[in-house]
Amino acid sequence: MTAQSPRPIAPPTVLAATLVLAAACWGAAAWLMRGMNMGVATRPGSFGFFAAAWVTMMAAMMLPGAAPAVASRARVQGTLRAACTFAGYYLAIWAVAGVAAYGLDRPHGTLAAGGVVIAAGAYELTPVKRHFRRRCREEAGSGLGFGLCCVGSTIGLMAMLVALDVMSLFWMSIVALVACGQKLLPAKAAIDVPLALALIGLGLVIVIAPSLIPGLTPPPM
Repeated sequence: MTAQSPRPIAPPTVLAATLVLAAACWGAAAWLMRGMNMGVATRPGSFGFFAAAWVTMMAAMMLPGAAPAVASRARVQGTLRAACTFAGYYLAIWAVAGVAAYGLDRPHGTLAAGGVVIAAGAYELTPVKRHFRRRCREEAGSGLGFGLCCVGSTIGLMAMLVALDVMSLFWMSIVALVACGQKLLPAKAAIDVPLALALIGLGLVIVIAPSLIPGLTPPPM
């Protein structure tokens, strides 16, 4: 008897399934993070809880932008297993980034948060950012390679999320929108430079007048 070959799967099916999974993870993230958004005073909780919340968040935020690459892997290999392996390794890279975020996150105030946001904006203008962003759009040979390039491209935005409020659906949505757009759209200075300057401006506002940013600081007891 001959071994049965894996059943082929259509890339549109993989694309749709990836987006459905991302949508489900948005709902799960909202449930996990309810009542925890305290601005810069938010604490990540236990490592187990943070790990579960982080992986769910990364699946929600990053899978929409990665969906075309996952579908491309399915088209090249022709199997569901190849698509799942690609997506699994991609999310594994983001899980490792979460371990680093948990280890580096320390109690901080608006001054530190503003500094991180300014640094994130400045990073958007660097050659390193442009290199990783280009590789993130081109590198789909493996989930690991794709994940590493996308982490390199998005690291400033993710640091901003952690500094402002890692449990905030609002900041999570902003970062997800920007990250997805940068994965799918080619770089254009007319868009990228104003975005970077807007982040730097946001950081300056947080440093100088944090009360202007709703939800950044917890309400007085």
